[in-house]
Amino acid sequence: MVRLFIFLAAVQLVLFVLALISVLSAERVRNAPRAVWALLILLIPLLGPISYFVWGRPVPAPREGTPIRRTKARPSSPDDDADFLRSMNTEQSRRDREMLAQWEKEFNNNNHEDD
Repeated sequence: MVRLFIFLAAVQLVLFVLALISVLSAERVRNAPRAVWALLILLIPLLGPISYFVWGRPVPAPREGTPIRRTKARPSSPDDDADFLRSMNTEQSRRDREMLAQWEKEFNNNNHEDD
């Protein structure tokens, strides 16, 4: 029975150290500020580190070569994207088309005068 307690104490110590190092070295943590996670790890012996690893640890960035998981389906091409198509019909693009038409008209008038 003593061996079991020693083993569980060692597991608890390892979890404590790993969680504390992880929370202090992570750029961002989830669901609570870093100080709250550190206090939780320090004050609640076994549940603090376990809860940090379950709910607080940041999600690792995708590795190179693995597919990126997206929560929302993205359009396969620009013409399938309604937001992109709406952005194409802005006031600026209308003015650009008018200016291009004016330049083409001036260019054609200059070419006819030279003939």
